[in-house]
Amino acid sequence: MSIWGVLIIAFLAGIEGVIDEWEFHQPIVACTLVGLATGNLVSGIALGASLQLVTLGWMNIGAAVAPDPALAAVVAAWWVSGPAHLPVAAGVILAIPLALIGQGLTQGLRKLIIPLVQQADVAAASGNLHRIDWILRLSVVLQGLRVLIPTALLMWIPSTWIHASYHLLPQVIQGGLRVSAGLLVVVSFAIVINMMATRQLWPFFFIGFALATDGHLSLVALGLIGVGLAILYLRLQDGGHHDNGGGGGTQTDEDELDRELDDL
Repeated sequence: MSIWGVLIIAFLAGIEGVIDEWEFHQPIVACTLVGLATGNLVSGIALGASLQLVTLGWMNIGAAVAPDPALAAVVAAWWVSGPAHLPVAAGVILAIPLALIGQGLTQGLRKLIIPLVQQADVAAASGNLHRIDWILRLSVVLQGLRVLIPTALLMWIPSTWIHASYHLLPQVIQGGLRVSAGLLVVVSFAIVINMMATRQLWPFFFIGFALATDGHLSLVALGLIGVGLAILYLRLQDGGHHDNGGGGGTQTDEDELDRELDDL
């Protein structure tokens, strides 16, 4: 049952690569679903969270095709949460070449779909909406098969081979893979921090960092605290915008405080 579930997830992830409606192609979603299908939800979430940070900057700009997170997320999650039981760090490292393979498949499929676009133009000129509808449906199915077929082929590899191959690596190389995976995640997290580096958000970052050092707090507890702080910040910010009285919380005072901080 888990195999069919993973294949369905792979098909949906391939479709979402172009539809972008339910975000099944995002690693945090795809890996979590694969972990749920294989009965190892925690490992799926852990891998998805790490890969999501790595893939933050992967986007299609103009004619440039970014690495494919869908194939990388589904297959890596199968190897981590499935029978092979690879470590999350190994899944992060293996996801990189898988994403490059998916990138090549995406480029090839786009060239293959060009004749379908031409047929859709002909159908539009003749007013044949039914034919346009079926061409669009065929294009979407091809996008799903773009991830489904390679996922099925890679799932054919016996899990015992993958498990044994990883453990045949020397401990030094296994340690290097763990360090490399950690560096990928750290660099990606640094990009996120750089994007949110504002005076208004830095206090929340320091509070979260301090709370994370407490080993008694789980990730769920930290997440709930983060949501609470975000709601509190939005409420206070909204209250400041609506404060038109003569108190000290006016926009002018905030601007003066910002200027004073800039001079420091």
